[in-house]
Amino acid sequence: MSYGVVIAEDFRMIREIFESAVDGMEGYEMRASFATATEALDFLEAHDADLVILDVLFPGSMSGLEAAEKIKKKKPGIKIIIVTSMPELSYEKRAKEIGVESFWQKEVQEQPIREIMERTMKGESVYPSKHMKVTVGNAQSTDFTERETEILRELVTGASNKEIAEKLCVEASTVKMHISNMLQKTGYHTRLELAVKARTLGLVIND
Repeated sequence: MSYGVVIAEDFRMIREIFESAVDGMEGYEMRASFATATEALDFLEAHDADLVILDVLFPGSMSGLEAAEKIKKKKPGIKIIIVTSMPELSYEKRAKEIGVESFWQKEVQEQPIREIMERTMKGESVYPSKHMKVTVGNAQSTDFTERETEILRELVTGASNKEIAEKLCVEASTVKMHISNMLQKTGYHTRLELAVKARTLGLVIND
């Protein structure tokens, strides 16, 4: 018996690395490989697979997490590994909510992708034990509190303090305080600079 694998990764070099990993594993076979999650989802409408490896972001296409949710609803028996190079922590949270078995950070690579695949197919759920660190001005991404990160995620949309407060059910003065704290930590001078840097670094992504 061999496990059929489908890959969706927009970066060709990484896609080829995944393909090579599958080809080099006994008991695994490539069923299909695509540059978008939409193509992978279309393929799975008509074909079976045991494991799907999905990147998170696909420019101009549905996200890997959106595809994973659709796959789990239609074919819950398919196991999924989400992969990303972004430090955005909300991706892991959403993946767990959807029921994605495993999550692999390209930049951290605590374990080789082959090991993640094998553990996943044995019934394990493998998520990172540590998270990517990115430098944000004078701070590290891990220096931000959970609430600061929530506010920062809304800030990158251009929302005002009042709008952020309403969204998160807190006082506008609380939002202002947290933004001030983040500016102090990073050394940035304006909320715009903070938002632009956070979005550019992939620290928070609000699609």
